[in-house]
Order: sequence, then structure tokens, then C-alpha cells
Amino acid sequence: MKNLGKIVILLSLLTSAVFATVTAKVEPRDIYAGDSATYSLTITGSNVKKPELLEICGNDITASSSQTSIVSINGSYKKTYTLSYQFTPTKNCTIAPTEVEIDSKKELSNSVKVTIKPRSQDFKADFILSFIVPKKEYYIGEPFELTLLLKQRRGAEAVDSKYIAPDFKGFWVKSEKEAKRVEKGDFTITKVVYKLAPQREGTLHIEPAALKIAQRTGINNWGTFRPQVKWRTYYSNSIDITSKAVPKGAKIVGNFTLNASVQKKIVNPNEPVNVKITVQGEGNLEDIESFKPYIGNVNIFDEKIVINKNTLTQKLVFVGDNNFTIPSFSLKYFDLKTKKVKILKTAPIKITVKGNALKKELKIQREEPSVKVIKADDTKTVTVEKTNYLYIAFAFFIGLTVGIFIMILKGAKRSSKNVKIDMKDEKTLLIKLLPFKDIDSDVANLVEILENNIYSKEKQNLDKKLLKEMIEKYDIS
Repeated sequence: MKNLGKIVILLSLLTSAVFATVTAKVEPRDIYAGDSATYSLTITGSNVKKPELLEICGNDITASSSQTSIVSINGSYKKTYTLSYQFTPTKNCTIAPTEVEIDSKKELSNSVKVTIKPRSQDFKADFILSFIVPKKEYYIGEPFELTLLLKQRRGAEAVDSKYIAPDFKGFWVKSEKEAKRVEKGDFTITKVVYKLAPQREGTLHIEPAALKIAQRTGINNWGTFRPQVKWRTYYSNSIDITSKAVPKGAKIVGNFTLNASVQKKIVNPNEPVNVKITVQGEGNLEDIESFKPYIGNVNIFDEKIVINKNTLTQKLVFVGDNNFTIPSFSLKYFDLKTKKVKILKTAPIKITVKGNALKKELKIQREEPSVKVIKADDTKTVTVEKTNYLYIAFAFFIGLTVGIFIMILKGAKRSSKNVKIDMKDEKTLLIKLLPFKDIDSDVANLVEILENNIYSKEKQNLDKKLLKEMIEKYDIS
């Protein structure tokens, strides 16, 4: 009986050794660029040490799972492990044999070839993507609509989905309309419209859009149904756009209006004059440069251009102590409707500065000594009046005294002006701080709050402590 027990144990070990195998495979067989694949190891044996895989064909493992099953064959029990690793291959490769330790012995799996098929549009699939454009030739900056249609067959269900739009290299993406869905025939159609504009001359390529769909699938493993989720990627067609240079030397393309508005035309000396430039219309607003002009003896500050959909705005601040004229602003563009270059111009704006000092020319006339000739009979007598040096000295003393007094008075006014700054005068504070906003982030924050308080109805609290620190830091007066 003892010998019989030893024989049973030996047969058990031999059976285990015979069944010790490891097999590798990749699913699905047809892998398209961007699709996920599953690398599976089916391992048979009593005692299995799972391998530690960090990557497959140089690609990260995005998910992993394991299943264990025991099956009796002719009275012998077979233990099977299925290890699954999900990854996204980017090119053709061969997965090298994987080493697995089974019943204290090292076994190697078979190698597996991975072949990637190019992206293609499948018109027979449950999900169909298509790009549509009105034409394929545009000027640089000319806006056009790119329509994406997604057709989903009725009855096709998705557990999850991920839409991957192209990066639109070489184009400005001006807008993206909200998706609209309609039922038509055997399909549910979703429509998305992008508004694009070419950035440069030449042939520009729009890559296919991708839609990843997760659907439920099931595997019947020895009478046991295991639900799984399988991902598949669907692609649209690609589009090539020919972009032409703008003719006649214009840089801007489209159809626009130009307007300049000013808050005040009569101001006090050194009071800021706020001007707002507005350009509206369809076209490459992104290429419009700053409207900042040059005016002698006038300080001009320009803010960054802001573009919101089809409207461009820029704020300019003018500061002067004498009357000045804001010159006309102009915009040159190529009109797509008339196929001609047009130039828009605003009217000049005259600014009156109250109490501005008029420069008077001071004339100094030198007094010549008087000469008097007196005739008496035949005798000629010449009398010359002598200069009164006492009078000149007295006049010089009075002039010197008055000059010193005026200098002291002006110095006192300048000193009082330097010392005291009205912290409530937000416009003056804005003008004083503007030259330092690009070199100091604290000043930039203060300028942003001041601009908001001046130009909008919503008021924000100004950090008076920080404001005083900046005034002292840059010796602002």
C-alpha cells in the first residue's frame, strides 16, 4: 500500500509536468493605428509565479487582469491561469518570448508578431466619421467651416466613448459650435462645425478625427460567461487645404468695421484720455497689430489686444498737458466679396486741455543812452546824459528778490505735489503705474484692478498697503 501511495504521488507530479505550458497571443488580429490590443498568456500548471511585465513592444501597459480555472480531464485536474495585458501599439513589432516559472521550472512562451494597419474609414461599421468642407482652396486668414458628421447605426450601443479631434496644425481654430443630433433613416447623426482659418501659405493637412468606442463582449470559458469591455477606434477621412497668399500686399483678409470711441474730449492737464478701438467682422483678427500712434509731447500707453469671437478691442491711454489731436486710426484689408483691398479710417479726435499754459515770447530791449544836442548861437554844445548806477543796482536787487521768491514758491508746490498723492484718484494712479506693469507683477495686478474699476461697472477692492509700497518702491509722484 505504501508503494501504491508513492506511485500515485509520482503520477500526479508527472501529470503536472506534462501539462506545464505557457502560450501567448494578441487580440484582435487586425490592429489599426491608435487601437488598443490585449496580450494574453495562458499558463497551465499547479504552482505558477506570475511574470512582472512593465511594457510590451516599448508601449506602456494600460490595464491588466487575471483569471484562474480548474478543469478535470480523465480524472486528472488541470489548473489554468490567463494573464491579460492591455497596450496600444504604435508600430509593427515582435513580442519576445515571456519567461514564466511553473512548478519551480522556467518555461518560455512563443513569440508573437504585432502588425499595425493604417487608419482607414470604414463605411460598413456601426460608427462612421466624415469631414466635409465647402471648398479646398482659401487665402491665408480666410475663415471657413469644417463639418464633422458622426453616424451611429441604430441598435449599436456604447458603454463608453472618447472623441479625439485633430490638432489642426497650421490653422487658427476660431470657434466650435455645439453638437447637434438628428435621426435619419437607420442612423443617428451628430454634427459638429469648426470654424478654421489657414495660418500660412501652402498645402495644409488635417489629420483624421478618431472616436474610441467601448462595447460589451463576453467570453464563454468552459461554460462560464465572463463579460468584458472591448475598445475599438473609428476614423474619419483626412482633408488637404491649399492656402494662398493674400494679394496686393494686404495682411488682413475678411470683411470688417472700424470704430474709435473716447470718454472725454475736454480734460485737465495730465488727465488720462481713454480711447477704445473696436474692429468687428469675419477674418484673421489675430494678425492685426497694435494701433498705438506717436504724438509729440504726449505720453501714450497701449494695452494688449483682446479678441472675443468676431470682435477685436484695444484700449489706449493718452496723457498731455497741452491741447493735442489723436490721429486717425486705419485698417487695410483684402475684401473677399469684392476681391479688392480696402482701407478703413476713423476721424481724428481733438482733445482740449483746460488751463494749458500758452508760451509767451519774452522780448528784452536794451535801453540806449540818450543824446541831446542844443544849439546856442554859433556855439555847439553837446550834452550826454550819464547812466544812473544807483537806479540800476536797486532794480537788480528787486529783480533778484522776486526771482528767489518765485523759485521758493515753485519748489514748495513741487514738494507738496511729490509728497501727497490722492489715493482715490484711480485714473491718475493708473497713469503713474502703467510704465512699471511689464516689469513688476504686483504693479500689473494693481493696474488690472484699476482698469476694471475705471472701465467696468463691477468694482474691486484695491490693496492700499501694496499700492503705497509700489509708490515708494518706484518713487512715483
